Amino acid sequence: MQDNALKTTQHILLKNNLQLILRPARPEDAEPLLAFVEQIAGESENITFGPGEFGMSVEEERAFLRQVAMTPTSLYLIAEIDGEIAGTLTFSTGKRPRIQHAGEFGISILRKYWNLGIGSQLLAYLIAWAGRTTIIRKINLRVRVDNLAAIHLYEKFGFAHEGRISREFHIRGQFIDAYHMGLALDPSSETATAR
Repeated sequence: MQDNALKTTQHILLKNNLQLILRPARPEDAEPLLAFVEQIAGESENITFGPGEFGMSVEEERAFLRQVAMTPTSLYLIAEIDGEIAGTLTFSTGKRPRIQHAGEFGISILRKYWNLGIGSQLLAYLIAWAGRTTIIRKINLRVRVDNLAAIHLYEKFGFAHEGRISREFHIRGQFIDAYHMGLALDPSSETATAR
């Protein structure tokens, strides 16, 4: 479909002079992506699974990546530094016409690449890409209430707090709430508005 042409590769120089490549994931990325996911699972408690819990085979991941590539309202973005997957962003909308305009995303970045601006670059790509589609008009996310760095990033990009979800995470015997945040996209341009 025509909107898939909007999924382009970008080259960005980070503040520490590292070259960042943002590109859509391809089916041949399945194996390194699963290794990345397993590493992230052991480095962060801000995601919805721990080590060994992701539960996808290489073939399942490859099929998923093929599906994302063919779906104009889905995005699987890879952030690479020196050939290594440094981070990812995934986004998908509902399938039915009444909910196809809105979707949710998640970002993961390897700990050694935190605080370099990769999250900002991934998020800027998502917002620009979504704004150019003819379908997506709302970007949603859920974030732990204690993940202050991520909340600050989302607020910087105009995401509004839309609610609090109690007991969203259960980690090491404790419940943790999450905020639901959203960004409305202006249909007449590539801009976003908080609502």
